[in-house]
Amino acid sequence: MDLPLIYHPDYVAPLPRDHRFPIAKFKKLYEMLLADGVAAASQFYSPVRPPQEQIELVHVAEYVQAYCDGTLDPKAQRRIGLPWSRALVNRTCIAVGGTMLTAELALQQGLACNTAGGTHHAFPSYGSGFCIFNDLAIAARHLQTTKRVEKILIVDLDVHQGDGTAFIFREDANVFTFSMHCESNFPGSKQQSDLDVPLAQGMEDDEYLQTLATYLPDLLTQIKPDLVFYDAGVDPHMCDRLGKLSLTDTGLFRREMQVLTTCVSLGYPIACVIGGGYADDLDALVYRHSLLHRAASDVYRQYRL
Repeated sequence: MDLPLIYHPDYVAPLPRDHRFPIAKFKKLYEMLLADGVAAASQFYSPVRPPQEQIELVHVAEYVQAYCDGTLDPKAQRRIGLPWSRALVNRTCIAVGGTMLTAELALQQGLACNTAGGTHHAFPSYGSGFCIFNDLAIAARHLQTTKRVEKILIVDLDVHQGDGTAFIFREDANVFTFSMHCESNFPGSKQQSDLDVPLAQGMEDDEYLQTLATYLPDLLTQIKPDLVFYDAGVDPHMCDRLGKLSLTDTGLFRREMQVLTTCVSLGYPIACVIGGGYADDLDALVYRHSLLHRAASDVYRQYRL
C-alpha cells in the first residue's frame, strides 16, 4: 500500500483577491504532488463533511450554529480574519473532516498526511487568526469518544503557539500538547501547553533541529501515545511574512524527516496536517508545504508501512 494522502476540491473557497490568507495553496499543493510524481491520484482519499455534533465535541453549540448560519457578530467575525460565505463554511467543515480521516488512516497504516489542517488558534467559543474550528482538537476528541485511542501527543511546530489547542486540552491528562514556536510572535497572549518551547527570533536550521531533538524522543518515551498529531506549519521559514524565524527549505525538510522518522521508527502512528505558511511567492510556499509529503513518502517506503 502507498502513503495515504487526503484532499478535497472544497479545500479552496473564494476569498477577495487581495486577502492575505493564501487559500489557493491547497489546490496547488495537490497539483504539485501529482505533477512532481510525489504521489499518484490513487493515493488520495476524499473526506466528508462531519455532522455538526462532532464539531460540538470541542466547540460551543451556539458558536458553531452562529458561524454556520452566518449570524456571528461582526467583532467575532473580524477576530477570525476571513469574510463569511457559505462556501467558506463548507470548506471549514470539510477540512475538519479531512483531519479526522487523516487520523483514522494513520491509525490503520502508521502514517497519513492531510493537504490542509492545523487550525490551532480556534477556541471552544470563538475563532481567531484564520482559524474557525480546531481540526486537531475535534479529531482527537472524536477518537477519544469512540475509544479508538487513549493517549494522544500533539506536536505543534507552526511558528505560532497552538493556543486554542493548549486551552482545549488544558485539563485533559490523556492529551499532551507540545508547542515549539517563536516567542515574539502571534498570539500576543500565550496559553499554557503541557510543554511550550519558545524560540528566539531569527533562529536558524541547526539550532532549531537540535532543540527539537532535545524534546521529541523523550516525549514519545514518556507519553507512549496511541497517536501523534503533527502540525507541520512552514511559517518558521526565513521568507515567511508572519514567521520571524530563519529556517531554509533544507531545514524544513530535515525537520519533517526528523519528526516522522523519530515517531515511525519507535512504532508511533502519526497524522500530519500542513499548518500555516504565508509568502508572497505562492509557488515557493506550496513547495515548502510539499516537503512534508515528500518526506512522508520517503519514510513510508523506508519503513514499509
